[in-house]
Amino acid sequence: MEQTYFRKGFGLKKELKPLIDAEYHSAIVERIRSRGYADTFGDVTVRLAQEFGFCYGVDRAVDYAYETVHKFPGRKIWLVGEIIHNPHVNQRMTDMGISFVYPDGDGVFDFGAVSPEDVVIMPAFGVTLHDFEKLRKIGCILVDTTCGSVLHVWKRVESYARDGFTALIHGKYTHEESRATASQVNKHEGGKYLIVRDMDEAMLVCDYIARRPGALSRDAFLDHFRAKASRGFDPEVDLGRIGVANQTTMLAKESMAIGIKVHEAIRERHGEEYAKENYRSFGTICSATQERQDAVADMMKEPPTIMVVIGGYNSSNTNHLAHLCRQHTRTFHIQDAACIDIETGSIRHKPQLDPQAAEVEETEWLPEGSFDLGITAGASTPNNKIGEALMRILAIRGVEVDPGATAVG
Repeated sequence: MEQTYFRKGFGLKKELKPLIDAEYHSAIVERIRSRGYADTFGDVTVRLAQEFGFCYGVDRAVDYAYETVHKFPGRKIWLVGEIIHNPHVNQRMTDMGISFVYPDGDGVFDFGAVSPEDVVIMPAFGVTLHDFEKLRKIGCILVDTTCGSVLHVWKRVESYARDGFTALIHGKYTHEESRATASQVNKHEGGKYLIVRDMDEAMLVCDYIARRPGALSRDAFLDHFRAKASRGFDPEVDLGRIGVANQTTMLAKESMAIGIKVHEAIRERHGEEYAKENYRSFGTICSATQERQDAVADMMKEPPTIMVVIGGYNSSNTNHLAHLCRQHTRTFHIQDAACIDIETGSIRHKPQLDPQAAEVEETEWLPEGSFDLGITAGASTPNNKIGEALMRILAIRGVEVDPGATAVG
C-alpha cells in the first residue's frame, strides 16, 4: 500500500540545500554576522540582533516544500493556507507550481478540488483536527510540516482536555495556529477551550472567575467570547479548572503575566488549596520566539538611533518584535525592501501592533549625520529580504555596496 503520510521529509535536504541557500542567502547579512553582528557602512553603523530571521521550524517547512516538489513532479500539489507568513516565500511556492487552498472569512477550508492522487502540504502552523480528518478521508498524500514547538503546545492542550481542564489559550482566535491548537481539545469528549488575545481580554475572564465588581454577566461573557470559545462553553462550569497555554509566537512576558493573573483569580474565588489542584500552566512559547525577543531586549540595553523590523504584517512574531522595539527607540516595521523608496528616500511602515493597522509613509525618517541602525526580522523572513532592505537604506545615504558586501562609498 502506498504511504500517504509524511512528517520526516524525503531525504533530499542535502541535495536541495545549494538551491535553497542560493535563493535565500544574503552576502551583506553574512558579513555583518561574521563581524560580531555590527559593521559600519559610510556614516551608518549597522547592528544586527544576534537572533533573527528564519527559525528551525520555518527552515524545516520550507525544506519540506522544496523536497515535496522534487519528490512528486507529476502530481498536483496543494498547500493549506500559507506555508509561513512571508509573502515572498509563499510566492516562491506558487512559482514552483504549488496551488493554495485559502480559508473563507470564517477560517473554513474547502478541499473540494483536492483528489486522492494529489499531494497536500500542511503548513508550519498545523491544521485543525477537523481539516486533518477531511484530508485523510480524501486519501491524498499528506506532507506535514507542523513545527515541533507547535506540537509541544498541542500535547499540553490535549492533556488539559483529557484531565477535565479548560484550555485557556493566549493567542489570536483567527490565527491558523491558535485554531489548530484549540481543536486539540476535541480529542477528548467534552474538551473545552477559550482564546484570549491579550491581558485586557484575559482580565475579563479573571474578573468573571473572581466575581469582581463590574465583571461581565454570563450572557455578556458568552456574547464577547462567542467566536473564541468551544461549542457549548459555559463560564459558570468551564472556568472552574483551567490550564493555560499560548500561540507560540506571542509575547512571552505577556503569556506568563496572563497565567499569573488567572491563577490569582482562581485563588481569590476558591482559595489556595483549590487553586493548586485546579490550575495548570506550562511554558509553551517556542525557543526561537523567545530567543528573538531576548536578542531584541539585549540590543535595547543600548538602543540604536532607529530600528527596522522586517517581516510580514500578518506575522505574529514579527509584530511583537516591533512592539518590543517601539518601547525603546524609533521603530519601523516594514514588510520588505519594497517599502523603502530609494528615489524619494521615503519609507512605508506599519506603526502599530495591530496586524490590520494601515501603513503610513514618512520621508524624513533617517537621521542627519552618523547614526546607529538596528535591524531584526521575524522568524518567517529570509536573509535575502533583510539584505535587500539594508541595501536600499544604504543607497539612500549614498553608500554603495559591492555584490560581495564590501562598502566602497
